[in-house]
Amino acid sequence: MARVVVDVMLKPEILDPQGQAVANALPRLGVSDVSSVRIGRRIEIEFAGEPDPDTAREIADKLLANPVIEDFTIRVEEPAGDAARVNA
Repeated sequence: MARVVVDVMLKPEILDPQGQAVANALPRLGVSDVSSVRIGRRIEIEFAGEPDPDTAREIADKLLANPVIEDFTIRVEEPAGDAARVNA
């Protein structure tokens, strides 16, 4: 099945309170070398046929992202059998 991945992130100039909360908690876990954390969303769109990045871009622009405060990127993801995946 063909999949397009849309990553939505707050624009750099927009404050990210969730990211700041994670960054502030890291020293309690013994992690002191992280200077910033930004949190976003990953949306996977599966197409029945060939992946269509143009359609995915239209969906992201009109529905998935708020263009005033968010940016998004689109990429075609290889089928699961072709790409190695790390699960945590």
